[in-house]
Amino acid sequence: MRSRRTACLAEKTLFRELGIPVPEFAAVATRAELDQALAMVGVPCILKTRRPGYDGKGQYRIRTLADADAAWAALGAQAAAVGLIVEAFVPFERELSVVAVRGRDGEFRTWPLTENWHVDGVLSASLAPAQVDAALADTATGYARRLAERMDYVGVFALELFCRDGQLLANELAPRVHNSGHWTIEGAETSQFQNHLRAVLGLPLGVPAMRGHACMLNWIGAMPDAGPVLAEAGGHWHDYGKEPRGGRKVGHATLRTDAPLELAAALERGG
Repeated sequence: MRSRRTACLAEKTLFRELGIPVPEFAAVATRAELDQALAMVGVPCILKTRRPGYDGKGQYRIRTLADADAAWAALGAQAAAVGLIVEAFVPFERELSVVAVRGRDGEFRTWPLTENWHVDGVLSASLAPAQVDAALADTATGYARRLAERMDYVGVFALELFCRDGQLLANELAPRVHNSGHWTIEGAETSQFQNHLRAVLGLPLGVPAMRGHACMLNWIGAMPDAGPVLAEAGGHWHDYGKEPRGGRKVGHATLRTDAPLELAAALERGG
């Protein structure tokens, strides 16, 4: 079952309460409030439904003030039912995620920081470990820990982050096993799925250490030829058995190697 985006306004408010940097945002319930929000947040920005929403759905990018009418026409009807939020557009350099798990006893662990690429709002590829300095990784882990402890969370979740000028800004919290952690099935000693079950059942958490280097490739719309991936020694294929449909996640592949140069070569051949 596909998870929905958490309520954006409550999410962003929680980030601020915990001292986690976040792009400027403002709640919107009426057309007049949209104008007020644009004046405060500035343009470009994104108008979003607070719920439901995923993979870029329920969003309208506002590039100039002249786009306000079109944005309201697209999403305004949902303002009363689910609420809207305006978020500042972030000219980020990288998109990162920290996939974490917290047990019923409060034990907290994270997998190595992952770098992600999106196409049209849908995750396209995830690379682990992300090449970041230790201080940045520690900051990301610290943010995730604050969230898990505040919510008394049990299970796996992902914190999506923008990196700009060496600083991290929280984008979204995904309270579930996450697409950017699918590489852990073959690329970690304990996958996100294994540790989610361990956490909710009260079992000891498994070690989330990496097994070399890994890149997950999402298949969107339709499955490609499996041959090039499966020809690689570290190639792994996952077909979700879904009917092809534009914009739909229908499967993924993971390439795993012992060294980063080997992974780059494998991606060149198989990805």
